[in-house]
Amino acid sequence: MARTVNIHAIQGVPLITLQRRQLVGHDILLARHGNHICSMRLDRGNGRVVALLDDGSVDSAPNLISPGLRLPDTLQSVLREDWKLFAGLSAAAAGLGCLMVAAASAYSSSMVDPEMVQLLSAYSAY
Repeated sequence: MARTVNIHAIQGVPLITLQRRQLVGHDILLARHGNHICSMRLDRGNGRVVALLDDGSVDSAPNLISPGLRLPDTLQSVLREDWKLFAGLSAAAAGLGCLMVAAASAYSSSMVDPEMVQLLSAYSAY
């Protein structure tokens, strides 16, 4: 799904909506071969759509109208580009959480009376 900006007619506020990204290569291959296509796949590395035809042959078409054309972002493309940032933020949050739990347990263990520790340790025996 592509993230596109639509202008609301009344307020003029840009709204972000998710729409399926249209692949130009699919349209080109459908125009060339019609119902003779068995399957199609996207070759992201080369920017092409590859089709397997009924007779076993393979045809491909470029996926972009223009090489410099930037397609709208999708959730997958954002995750593919920014995974290092998200992994770093997740690791920092996990580290901060562990640090807070360790500090809370160290603080609480220094505040407990010896009688309370004995009572809590013996409580499981009942």
